[in-house]
Amino acid sequence: MTSPLTLSDLRADVAEMLFLEPEELSDADDLLEQGLDSIRAVQLVERWRERGAEVSFIELVEQPTLAQWWKLIASRSSGGAHA
Repeated sequence: MTSPLTLSDLRADVAEMLFLEPEELSDADDLLEQGLDSIRAVQLVERWRERGAEVSFIELVEQPTLAQWWKLIASRSSGGAHA
């Protein structure tokens, strides 16, 4: 079984997709403006679903910041999400 998804995991995964260091992303950055395209967003959804996150591509593009994504994922976490 995989460990629960954390905010640090989200940041690291997104940073990897954008070829950045995690520290280069703030919680309020618009990730679409940072260069996250639909293909990479779908890959993130698939990766996070494998770890138990209940999230869709549409939800991510409608609210394209780490803070919004974390709020969405944490609110749906059955095991309690960790920061």
